[in-house]
This record gives sequence, structure tokens and C-alpha cells, in this order.
Amino acid sequence: MLDDDRPRPSTGLRPRSRLALAAAAAARWASQKTGRGKGSMIGGLIALKIDSSLLGELGRGKRTVIITGTNGKSTTTRMTAAALASLGEVASQADGANMDAGIVAALSLHRDAKLAALEVDELHVPHVSDAVHPAAIVLLNLSRDQLDRVGEINMIERRLREGIAAHPQATIIANCDDVLVSSAAYDAPKVVWVAAGAGWANDSVSCPRSGEPIVREGDHWYSPGIDFERPTPDWWFDDSHVYGPDGFSHPMELAVPGKANRGNATQAIAAAVTMGADPAAATAAVGTVGEVAGRYGVHQIGPHRVRMLLAKNPAGWQEAMSMIDQDAEGLVIAVNGQVPDGEDLSWLWDVRFEAFENIQVVAAGERATDLGVRLLYAGAEHTTIADPLAAIASCPPGRVEVLANYTAFRDLGIAMDRAQKGMR
Repeated sequence: MLDDDRPRPSTGLRPRSRLALAAAAAARWASQKTGRGKGSMIGGLIALKIDSSLLGELGRGKRTVIITGTNGKSTTTRMTAAALASLGEVASQADGANMDAGIVAALSLHRDAKLAALEVDELHVPHVSDAVHPAAIVLLNLSRDQLDRVGEINMIERRLREGIAAHPQATIIANCDDVLVSSAAYDAPKVVWVAAGAGWANDSVSCPRSGEPIVREGDHWYSPGIDFERPTPDWWFDDSHVYGPDGFSHPMELAVPGKANRGNATQAIAAAVTMGADPAAATAAVGTVGEVAGRYGVHQIGPHRVRMLLAKNPAGWQEAMSMIDQDAEGLVIAVNGQVPDGEDLSWLWDVRFEAFENIQVVAAGERATDLGVRLLYAGAEHTTIADPLAAIASCPPGRVEVLANYTAFRDLGIAMDRAQKGMR
């Protein structure tokens, strides 16, 4: 077995938990040896089959912050882990695996860490919180995402609100610009409010508490007739700085693009400070985070320098589209409709594809034809080439932006890695 990954005795755990971790390590080793990947997920799945209570066992003794929301979880988790690193080793996922198996895998690889920054799927927050008893929970944003799996967004808000109520010891770091997030956190005894922005408001036109229309006046919003309005932020940001309690102000320079990521960084800083980090050191640390599980990564494929952007739902697509360099030589938009993406692609009609005027657009992916129809109605000139690699090759030499949903992003990343190896 690999020296770094062979099964080792796990002290302080029940015999069943030790057996589960040994089996997980063996599965990781086998996956790596056979070239099937890092093996973290299969290891976590096997471990949980052997010991269903392993998540709680591994979380015991750690001060944990949970990061959740519809968009920005992986980036904010990476930023939070970086900001906490000055306090000691931090257990966290490197690959965005945010359900139980991925969380178990991350914790099992960092047994000695006293801190954890865990990305958690919105639906899993209540039971993960029950297992790890978090010191803090970061709520980023809530919007429609995979209705065939997740369901209506107001149901998610209610589930989060109930989960937060069950853990009054946790400090909630919540985006006060997001109506649904504010509702989930509003009654919690300890809340740090962050003005992290809300570029997408289409899913919060009515109050989740009363059903009445939300009234918006500039940055402020409120629900008529009840005590529910935008809280006063403790943290906020602008184009150059981040601001916090007690007059804190510090330049904030990021390696990742977009206003949404400045909001993510501000929430990561607020979470790290809540956990005991120095605010200036935390601000510097979030600026070191660049490529996140392939997001924003750049690949040289023949004459094309390809930058990868990921989007998974209307809010995410709208934000990612604002990051596209309109001066690039080409734009490939790749859409699949597999189970992890959500098989219902009707959300394509909520995304404003009318923005592309001076850039060559190629529709790609398994659902390239569906995307092509949407682009046609948007008046965006385009060609349709289903194979994303071939779509990239069709663009003029130079910089190519790629915007893809989950499985299209994953599969294209694998294909580009193989292509790059073949060119060496």
C-alpha cells in the first residue's frame, strides 16, 4: 500500500469505527493503484456502510464550521479553511464532496486536526449538525437548484431554520442581503450578519414567513406587516476593502474573479474571526485561494488557452456569465442533463443569454440542442458542436472561455487532462 495512505490504528474510537476507517483506507489505496481516482468517496461510502455513526465519531473534539448555500460553497469552504489555518490544522474537503461520504472522507484524512471547515449540501445540514455540533454555520444564499432532487426552495429554508434552532450554541454567519437566508437565521440567538450581496432575487419575491411581497428600497428590504427586514450588517465589502466590527478595514485582493466571490470571501473572513482568527491575517489568507476543484482553472489545449467556469443553476449561471471575458476569442457553453445536474433543464429559459454580442459562442454538451434553441431565442449567434473538446477546437486560436454545468465541467476536465498528457 502507499506509505501515506495505508490503514493505521485509530485510537480513541470504537472497534467498529476503527474497522470502518481501515476499510476506507484500503479502498482509497485500491482506487489509486487501479487508476480510478483518489478514492475518497468510495472510502467514505464503505466506512459508513460499516459504521453509520462514524461522522459523529470523527467530528468529536473538533471545532467545526459548516458552510452551506446554493452557490459558492466550495470556494467559501476553501477560503474559510485558509483563513483558519493560522490557528492550526484544518480538516476540509478539497474536491467539493459535500454529502456524508465526502465529509467522512475529509475528517478521516485529518484525524488529528482540531478544526474543521466542512462544505455541506443544504439538505444535509440538519443531520450533519446533529453529528458534529458545529461552532459556526455559514449561510451563503438560497435559490432554485435541481427541483427534481431538492424540491421547492422555501422547503429548504424551513429545513435550515429547524436545523439552526436545534443548535443554539452555533454562531450563524448569514448573508443579510438574501431574504431566504435571513429568514433561516433570523431567530437564532447568535448571528453575525454579512452584506455579501444577492445578484439573483427571483426566488425571494415573497416573504417566506408571511407570503406577502417583499418590498425593496435600494439595498434594504422588508416584509410588510411583520417583524422581518434586512438586518444591519456586521461585515461588508466594496471593490477594494473588507469592513467589520470595531472599525476594522483592510484591503482585500482576491485571486478569483467576480463580485460574488468578494461576498464569499467576506463571509469566510467573518467565520474565521468568529472561530478566533485575526481579521487581517484571515483577509490575507482568503486572497491566496485560486483554482478551486478546477473552477477558474486555465488549460493550454493546442493553440487555445482555456479558462473553466462552473455554473449549476440560474443564479450561478447569471453570476458566472458576469465573469466571462467578452474579448476572448471564443466561448463554449456546455450543458448536460444527467442526474447530478438535474434532468429538468427548463431553467435555461431563466438565464439571460442575450448578453453575448461580440464573442463567438458554441453550444456543446449532451444537451447542446436544447441550449442551441435557447440561444436562438436569445438572439445569440452560435454554432452547435456536441463534443466540448471539438467545440473548443472550432474556436479561433487564443483565449477560450468555457462555461459548463456540473457533469459537463467534470467530463471536460478529464478530457482536457488526457489531451494535455497526449501532447507531452
